[in-house]
Amino acid sequence: MIPAPRFTDSVADLPTHKFGPSSLTWWGIIGFMVIEGAAFGLAFAAYFFLMGHEQGWPPEGRQAPDVLAGTLFTILILLSEIPNTMIKKAAEKRDVPAIRMLMPLLVAIGAVLLVIRGFEFNSLNCRWTDDAYSSIIWALLLLHTTHILTDWVDTIVLWLLMRTNLGWDGRRLVDTDENCLYWRYVWLLWLPIYLMIYWVPRL
Repeated sequence: MIPAPRFTDSVADLPTHKFGPSSLTWWGIIGFMVIEGAAFGLAFAAYFFLMGHEQGWPPEGRQAPDVLAGTLFTILILLSEIPNTMIKKAAEKRDVPAIRMLMPLLVAIGAVLLVIRGFEFNSLNCRWTDDAYSSIIWALLLLHTTHILTDWVDTIVLWLLMRTNLGWDGRRLVDTDENCLYWRYVWLLWLPIYLMIYWVPRL
């Protein structure tokens, strides 16, 4: 006769968190990126729809945006992936001291990016109320700015948590890891927007 199984082992030592696809947070971030990607896809479609109905792009009487601020922004956001990757690896290794040291750098980079973004809006050579062309390039820049701002605030919150005992909580390390993943999405998303705003009108 086969004895009935006994479930007496404690589950107290099982992990309370996981990295990557095993984490619900990871799936939540992926789902959010898909939804946001669809919104940007609609904005891209509107951009090319409007461009297809104009004789020239930008329309006659409009000057293409100045490239300096946008290019500086692009260079800096690409360089930000270096500390971002280091933080992600530190989170996976549960290296809280390294995270505490690197996160202020990413916070500072985010602040500088937001300042440059202010100059970008000023370099578009139009106001969003001027015409359809002006509205769509302002919309693209504003949509991306909201992503920069929200992730910057999230990074500040995580950095402050890492400076407390809560930083040692594995779930906070997962949050940090997924925040780094989302930052990659933010700068990758910027690349086609940069081309559309600054270089497509110069083709």
